[in-house]
Amino acid sequence: MEELQKIINALSNFVWGPVMLVFLVGTGIFLTIRLRFLPWRNLGSSLKRLFSKESRRTDNGEGDISPFSALMTALAATVGTGNIVGVATAMVTGGPGALVWMWISAAFGISTKYAECTLALKYREKNDRGEMAGGPMYTLKKAFKNKKLGALLAGAFALFTVIASFGIGNATQANSISSAVDSTFSVPKWLTGAVLAALTAIIVLGGIKSISKVSSVLVPAMAVFYILAGIIVIAVNYKNIPAGLTAIFSMAFGGKAIAGGIAGTITASIMQSMRYGIARGVFSNEAGLGSAAISAASATSDHHVKQGYINMCGTFIDTIVVCTITGLAIASSGMLGSMDPSTGKMYEGAALTIVAFESALGKTGGILVTVGIILFAFSTILGWEYNGEKALEYLLKKPVFCYIYRVFFSFLVFIGATLSLDIVWSFSDIANGLMSIPNLISLIALSGVLARDTIEFQKTRNAEKEKQKSR
Repeated sequence: MEELQKIINALSNFVWGPVMLVFLVGTGIFLTIRLRFLPWRNLGSSLKRLFSKESRRTDNGEGDISPFSALMTALAATVGTGNIVGVATAMVTGGPGALVWMWISAAFGISTKYAECTLALKYREKNDRGEMAGGPMYTLKKAFKNKKLGALLAGAFALFTVIASFGIGNATQANSISSAVDSTFSVPKWLTGAVLAALTAIIVLGGIKSISKVSSVLVPAMAVFYILAGIIVIAVNYKNIPAGLTAIFSMAFGGKAIAGGIAGTITASIMQSMRYGIARGVFSNEAGLGSAAISAASATSDHHVKQGYINMCGTFIDTIVVCTITGLAIASSGMLGSMDPSTGKMYEGAALTIVAFESALGKTGGILVTVGIILFAFSTILGWEYNGEKALEYLLKKPVFCYIYRVFFSFLVFIGATLSLDIVWSFSDIANGLMSIPNLISLIALSGVLARDTIEFQKTRNAEKEKQKSR
């Protein structure tokens, strides 16, 4: 068993290694240039549209749920424990400078997220129940000129998505919740697992409309809750902000560096900062993996480019906003590089974020982080259920398998909360990374179509603005 775990860990490290990270970020850079930086140029107006009344309407075009709900469902899957635990891990292993590389990867990830979601709407279709079905698997199947290759890549993406939904989108999240509740509130893991499984079943058995209703309330609420708590921590520790920012930027670009004082004894090279920052950024916002495109395809929209612009806001919210709050809270707390007296080891992961919040808010800070982990992880479970279900629907076609999947998925939440199956987690981690390969191939191959549609939409948009000005 140990040998098998070593093999799987080695495979996971390869899949999420430098080659994959270069492929992911490189695709983002390529798309940003090919699209004439339009995703960046339209980010401000897209955020404004996201929070407008228009984005909550369902009478503007075809679809199952509102544009706002579609993004919240996608964010439910992406805003997870990586925003709390992943950022802390990156800042320990890659130094505080990892935060800068998270920002850089997210900047290009905005273009990638825009591309995959726009194509998902362009090539979506209706299933037998009249619901929208879309995502990279449909894009690959319908848009590729070589139909055999397209079908092969589409099937591979769908299969990897189903596998990933059981691990990274389910069991690992449930395990994070039960562990956090057990350590903070001393609640048995089996009890937490039973409650989680019941809640999951109640919500997912109602399908996308039920999931989107919960996500549309849960995601904004938990994001605002966590952001406000983080801002309070940063404000209380305001005297440490200059030193924290200096450590962040100096260690991002300063070659081999040792962060003293505010960052304890953290040692990292520029390559370490780059690798762990980019990896955690991609892992957090999932730009390039294609998962967000699945829920984006369910949006009510009269133009695929319009919804692509709304969904790309998810990467900005996830990494530039939420991850930054965690990073600055840690950097300003003075706890980065400090030792845990109970273990004699350096604080890392959830423990680091907890002590960072406790530095300003006392024990309440630790409770707030725990509640954040619970909410973030539970939302991820809901979002990934929809991703996995749609991928399974593509593979097996018949609706009955989707209902079976919902029940099995809910039961697996209980198993994940009560057992620690490292091999299962690692295997799903590999599948999560492998999803990106067929997706990125489709984005590069269809970049010409994407660029044409984007530029044409921009011309129409500019013409409408000129008309409004002349009135």
